Amino acid sequence: MENYSKGSPTIYHHRYHLVWIIKYRYKVLSGKIQIMTREILGRISEELGVKIINGVISKDHIHIFCNIPPHMAVSDYMKKMKGKSAYKLQKEFPELQKNFWGRRFWRR
Repeated sequence: MENYSKGSPTIYHHRYHLVWIIKYRYKVLSGKIQIMTREILGRISEELGVKIINGVISKDHIHIFCNIPPHMAVSDYMKKMKGKSAYKLQKEFPELQKNFWGRRFWRR
């Protein structure tokens, strides 16, 4: 029972391995951008009540192993993670907008 999470009427054990890539596979997730991405994804997950168990940010993609509560769809979680992080990264690092026109940072 120690690995299970508890909600109001439920006990659950939902673990997901999520992977997504940068548009065009540009290798831009390094240095300050990588550190900022880690902070942004952590904050967004905390706000949504999702626990990140493990994660890796490579230069052109991200792996996250997380625990998503049953009341939230995985697609909704991904939509919020990708949308908010793209907006904040492009706002913080304007040089990213040269390569990613149309404000699309992550691949579908």
